[in-house]
Amino acid sequence: MKSAEENDRDKVEKKVELKYCERCGALGVREIGGGEVYCDRCLLQVAELPPAKKKPGKVMLPVQRHSIIEDYEVQEDDEEIGDIENEGGAA
Repeated sequence: MKSAEENDRDKVEKKVELKYCERCGALGVREIGGGEVYCDRCLLQVAELPPAKKKPGKVMLPVQRHSIIEDYEVQEDDEEIGDIENEGGAA
């Protein structure tokens, strides 16, 4: 019969965390810091995929040119502004 100390030496504790598979969404556990992102089933399927043709680069948002409206300047005509009369009251 084993002593308590021998039983303690035989026990191997591993800390695990919950993780969703990034392909199918299945919930599973993995060892903390393990780095696996796919479940065992999806890992086999992903391994069969051909390698990517190009390496992912820096992600940037698309930038569009300024529209004509942004560059348009409004010219105020002093004569027309003077013709407006205030009649009072609520708007």
